[in-house]
Amino acid sequence: MNKKTERDVEKIYPLPAFIAKLRRLADSLEQGERFEIQIAGEKILVPVRAICTIEHEREGDAEEIEFQIKWSNAQ
Repeated sequence: MNKKTERDVEKIYPLPAFIAKLRRLADSLEQGERFEIQIAGEKILVPVRAICTIEHEREGDAEEIEFQIKWSNAQ
């Protein structure tokens, strides 16, 4: 199996596109199906076994909420 290169990408989406992606994610989770998404030109396949977390960060006047989906590709 080919080892994937490391990557750390943050992409800004217009609100309607962001909402559509969240809806597709919610539908996939609800149906127990893998989720497919393309981010900055790379197709990502999120397996059903992925772990979903919500993170809140605060630093000075800035706050951030991250909806995270994590999984391992190790066999």
